[in-house]
Amino acid sequence: MSKWLEGQVVEHKAWTDTLFSLRVESPPLTFAAGQFVRIALDLGGERIARPFSFVNPPQDAVLEFYGVIVPEGPLSPPLARLRKGDRLYVADNPSGFLVLAEVPPAEDLWLVATGTGIAPFLSVLRTETPWQRYRRVLLVHATRRASELVYADMIDAVKRQRGERFVTIKFTSRERTPGALEGRIPAAIRDGRLEAAGRPIAAERSQFMLCGNPQMLKDVAAELTARGLRKNRRRTPGQITVESFW
Repeated sequence: MSKWLEGQVVEHKAWTDTLFSLRVESPPLTFAAGQFVRIALDLGGERIARPFSFVNPPQDAVLEFYGVIVPEGPLSPPLARLRKGDRLYVADNPSGFLVLAEVPPAEDLWLVATGTGIAPFLSVLRTETPWQRYRRVLLVHATRRASELVYADMIDAVKRQRGERFVTIKFTSRERTPGALEGRIPAAIRDGRLEAAGRPIAAERSQFMLCGNPQMLKDVAAELTARGLRKNRRRTPGQITVESFW
C-alpha cells in the first residue's frame, strides 16, 4: 500500500493552452529514470490520482511532471491551475518497466514518443546509463503541431553535451514544420524516412523504447515486428520495450 508525500509546487509552466509542466519539491523519492508515479489532489472529498512520468533524472532533488489537460478529466484541469506554493500529493512508490535495466545492449537506442510520452525519455537522456551502454541514442518525438514540440532547450543541452552520439527526429502530423518530418511514425518506418533521418533499423543493432498513445504503440510495434524485431520480455529478450499507463 502506497503512502502519500506532500509536495509543493515551485514552478508552473504552460507550454500551450493544453500542455503544462509542474516542478515540485517533496520529501526524497527513489526511482529509476523512465519510471512513473501517481500524483494526486483532494477534490470533492476524494483523493484523485493519476500516473505521471518523471521528467527529471533521479539525481535531481526537484521533481518535474509534464501533462496534458483532458477537459473532461477529474484531475488534469485542476493540476494545470496549480501555481507556485500550491500543494499536491506524490505517492511514495514509483514503478514501471520503461527503464534501461530492462533493455538489452545494442548499437543504437531509439526512444520513440508521441505527445507527453517524451517525459520518461527526458529523464533517461540526462543520466549516464544510455551513453555508457549504447553507441548512439535517437530521440523521436511526434506531435500534432510545432508548438507541442516542448523542452527544446533541454534537448539542445543534451545535444551540445553528447554531439553526434545524439540524434533528434521530430514529427508533426497536422502542419508542415521546418526541420520536422510530416505524418506519423509508423508510415515513416514503412517508407524508409525514419531510417534516412536516423540510423538503419535491424534486430542485431537496434533497441526501441516506446511511450505514447496506444495506437502509436501498436502500430510502431507492428512495423518493427515486420522488420524482424520482437517484443522485449525478461524471459525472451527482444528489441521492443513498451509501456502504456493510459
